[in-house]
Amino acid sequence: MKCEICNNKIDETFLGKIIGAYIKDNKGKSHAVCFECQKKFPKKDELLKNLK
Repeated sequence: MKCEICNNKIDETFLGKIIGAYIKDNKGKSHAVCFECQKKFPKKDELLKNLK
């Protein structure tokens, strides 16, 4: 799975969970975001602005 902001591969735990988060936009669609992008953009609205 790739991050929708930086397009880097998101690492997964041994159970298959991503090391990052899923962010929902106004329409209810979820977007996968990596841990590094979460550090760069700490607020949800900043993350949604930077989606590609």
